Amino acid sequence: QGAMFRCSARCCEDSSASMQEVQRCIERCHAPLAQAQAIVTAELEHFQDRLSRCSLQCRDQAKDALDSGGSEPRVRGQLDACLASCGEQHLRLVPQMARKMRDGLAAI
Repeated sequence: QGAMFRCSARCCEDSSASMQEVQRCIERCHAPLAQAQAIVTAELEHFQDRLSRCSLQCRDQAKDALDSGGSEPRVRGQLDACLASCGEQHLRLVPQMARKMRDGLAAI
């Protein structure tokens, strides 16, 4: 944050620069932050999408079980177990997701 502020302040020091040049300079200062936000957002969206697909699959299985005559309490138990399994699987993915974010941020 401090480096970005100092970079932006330096953009304003050149009194011969046009407003457009100053604006472009400030945008260049902010580019790494925008890149970092994009990396984190993309990883979180990918993670959320995978978790959502897993839970949708659990719901489809539960609906199929009900449609084929499964008792509601039994199907509810299977659904809860399936959703818990999705949560556990995705918790195990968190370190990998964090590592990908860290690697992406280090490359900026």
